[in-house]
Amino acid sequence: MSEPDEDDPLVKAAKRGAERDERGREMEEPSVGRSLAQIGVLGWMIVTPTVIGLLVGRWLDHILDSDMFWTASLLVAGFALGGWSAWKWMQRA
Repeated sequence: MSEPDEDDPLVKAAKRGAERDERGREMEEPSVGRSLAQIGVLGWMIVTPTVIGLLVGRWLDHILDSDMFWTASLLVAGFALGGWSAWKWMQRA
C-alpha cells in the first residue's frame, strides 16, 4: 500500500482537523465567572443603544408631535446597532 498523496484534499482536511483538535486540547476553558461576564457585557452592548434610541425617539416625537415615528425608527436602529456591535465584539473575542 502506498503513502497518501500530500496534495490530496482529504489528507489536507484530515491534517487540519488533527491540528485543530490538538489546539483545542491545549487551550484552557474559560472560568464560569468569565463566561457570565461576557454574557453581561453582551446584554449591555445590546440594551444600551436600544434604550438610547428609545429615549431620543420619544423626545423627538414629543418635540415634533409625530406620534411614534421617531420612537419606532430609533428603537429599531438602536437594536440593530447594539446587535452589530455585540456581533463584532464576539468575533474579536
